[in-house]
Amino acid sequence: MDNFRLILIVGLAFILLMLYQAWQEDYGPKPASVTSTSTTEITNTSKPIATASDSELPDTRNLQTHSDMPEVPGTQQIPKLLKSDKRVFVETDVLKLEIDTKGGDIRVVDLPDYPVTRKTPDDPFRLMNDTLPNLFVAQSGLLSKQDAPTHQDIYQSDDVNYRLPNGADSLRVKLTWTNATSNIKVSKIYTFYPKSYAFDVEHIVENKTAEPWEGRLYGQFQRTEADLGESRFLYTYMGGAISSPDQLYEKIAFSEMQENSLGLRPAWAGGWAAMLQHYFVAAWIPEHNQSYKYQTRVFSGNRYTLQLVGPLLTVASDSQMVFKMKFFAGPKLQNKLAELSHGLDLTVDYGWLWFIAQPLFWMLEIIFDWVGNWGWAIIILTILIKLAFFHLSATSYKSMANMRRLQPRLVTLKERYGDDKTRMNQALMDLYKKEKINPLGGCLPIVVQIPVFIALYWVLLESVELRQASFILWLDDLSTPDPFFVLPLIMGATMVVQHFLNPAPLDPVQQKVMLVLPIVFTVFFAFFPSGLVLYWVVNNVLSIGQQWVITNKIAGNVLLEGIKKK
Repeated sequence: MDNFRLILIVGLAFILLMLYQAWQEDYGPKPASVTSTSTTEITNTSKPIATASDSELPDTRNLQTHSDMPEVPGTQQIPKLLKSDKRVFVETDVLKLEIDTKGGDIRVVDLPDYPVTRKTPDDPFRLMNDTLPNLFVAQSGLLSKQDAPTHQDIYQSDDVNYRLPNGADSLRVKLTWTNATSNIKVSKIYTFYPKSYAFDVEHIVENKTAEPWEGRLYGQFQRTEADLGESRFLYTYMGGAISSPDQLYEKIAFSEMQENSLGLRPAWAGGWAAMLQHYFVAAWIPEHNQSYKYQTRVFSGNRYTLQLVGPLLTVASDSQMVFKMKFFAGPKLQNKLAELSHGLDLTVDYGWLWFIAQPLFWMLEIIFDWVGNWGWAIIILTILIKLAFFHLSATSYKSMANMRRLQPRLVTLKERYGDDKTRMNQALMDLYKKEKINPLGGCLPIVVQIPVFIALYWVLLESVELRQASFILWLDDLSTPDPFFVLPLIMGATMVVQHFLNPAPLDPVQQKVMLVLPIVFTVFFAFFPSGLVLYWVVNNVLSIGQQWVITNKIAGNVLLEGIKKK
C-alpha cells in the first residue's frame, strides 16, 4: 500500500468479504443431503423410452423442431446416483481418464502435471470424479424420436487400456452402439492430442434404414456442491458458466440452478458451457457455426446439471453424419483457453476488474519468462507498479508530511478548544487555508490506485501458474500460507513503521486503535497465500522508503521528534 490508510481500506474490504462468506456458511441455503452413495445400478442395453430415468436427459420441449420430438418427463427422485458398466482407461502425456461404457461418460480425470501437493508429486490432482462427496462427470449423447444412444445406454469397446505413444499425433478411443432391429449404428470417438487438455468427442451416426434419421447432439455436466478444502479467508468461485453473444462470461451458480434462473433463452452459436473451480475448469465447446440451447436442472442426490443441446439434424437414408464437440478438462491456462473459444479464457475469474487484471498478468508472465521464478516476478512487477504511481504517491506523502509539520499546532488547537467541535473545526479550516494545505490531498491518489491493487490481488489468487510455485528457502508454494509466518511478521513490522511515519490522530482512542491494527493485520495475513503477502511486503517497503524521504524533506526534525514521542 502507498500508506497506512490504503491498507485499512483494502483490509476492511477483505474483512467484510470474510464476514459475508462466514454468514453464508452458517445461515445460507444448505445443499440437500445425499442419502445414498451407491454408484451401481442394473444396466440395460436397450434405449429406455419415457421412463423415470429419462428425467436426466435434456428437456427438448422448448426447442423448435422440424418434426415432433418425444417429451421428457419432469425431474424424478431416483434412489441411486449414477449407473456404471465397464471402464476404459486412457492416458496421454497430460491426462489420465476413465471413460465408462455406460453412455461413454467421462467419469474420472486426473492431471499428472498438477499434483495434489508438492510433497506428493506422484499423486495427481483429480479434477473429475464419479464418487461422493465431490461427484463431477461429463456426459453426452443423442436425442432422437428414433433409436439413438443417450448417456444411459451401453457402448462396446474393443479395448480397455489406451495410451498415447511418444511422437504420435493423436490417439483415438472408439466406442460403438448398435441396434440391430433398426439398422442404426453410432460410433462415439474420443480423439486425444499430445500436450493438450482439449480433445474431440464425435458421434458418427450411420443410418442404414430406408427412412431419414433426425436427432440432436447434447452434452452435460453433473456435479455436487462439495467442500474442496479452500480457505474461508479467500473467495474462489465453484459453479457453472456459459458464454453467449450478449455476455461472453456468465456465471450460473448452484443457487441459480436451484431457481432455474437460466430460463428459456433462444439458441445461439459460438458459445460454450463450463464447470469451474479454483485453478481448474471443464468445458463443452460445440462447433462455432451451430446454434445450441443451454439449460440447467437439478437431479436427485443434490446433482446440479448444466446442459447444452444442439440443432436438429437429418441423416439421409443409407448415409452417415458426424456430430462433433470439443471437450476441455484441465488448468485455467489463459492462452490455451482463448485458442479454443472466444471468452473461454474469462473463466480465469479476475472479477469486474478483469480489464486491469489481464494486462497485469501479461506483465507478470513476461517477467517470469525473463527471471524464471514467480516470486521474483511478483517483486519486479510490484516495483514497476510502484514506479507507475510514483508521482501520485509523492502527492499523497507530501500532503501527509505537511500535516505532520502542522502536528504541534493541531495539538495546541485541540487543547485550546477542547470539546467545542464547531470552533475547533473553524480553527482547523483557517489554519489549512493559511498554510495552503488540503487535508484531503492525499486521498485522491490513493483512490486512483485501489483498483490496480485489487486487480493484482485477483491475479495472484486466480492464476494457476502460481499454484505450488516455489520462491526461495522455505517458501516452496506461493499459493499457500507461509508455514513459518515469516512474511506476515515482516508485513506487520512494515505496518508499524508506517504507523510512526503517518501523522497521529488527535483523538487518543484513535491513536491506540491505530497502534493495535498492525497486530490484527499480521494475524489476518497469516492465512493468506504467501505470494499475496510477498506483494504487500515489497509494496510496503517501497512505500516506507518513498514516504521517509518526502516526509523528512518537508517535516525535517519534526519527523524525528514525533517518532521519539511515540
